[in-house]
Amino acid sequence: MSFLSENVIPGNHGKIFGTDATDSHDLERIKHGLLKIEGVKDVLLNTTNFVKEFTVFTSKTIEVKTIQDKVKSFGFHAIPKGIFPL
Repeated sequence: MSFLSENVIPGNHGKIFGTDATDSHDLERIKHGLLKIEGVKDVLLNTTNFVKEFTVFTSKTIEVKTIQDKVKSFGFHAIPKGIFPL
């Protein structure tokens, strides 16, 4: 594992996570929960894919585990996707 795969770093690229949440209400709950984490500045939901995704944008470095633990508190999983393209 590397620093980039274990953390969400600040910037305009964010980090994409797949989730097993399918209901729009659950996705909104996850979004609002993630926005309460210090350093998370925005969460974009992508509901057009079969596996629902959300992108987390931060103002400081945040561990992926912190994001996963918050989503797990709602009863769902968050799986980080690959590292952003350069």
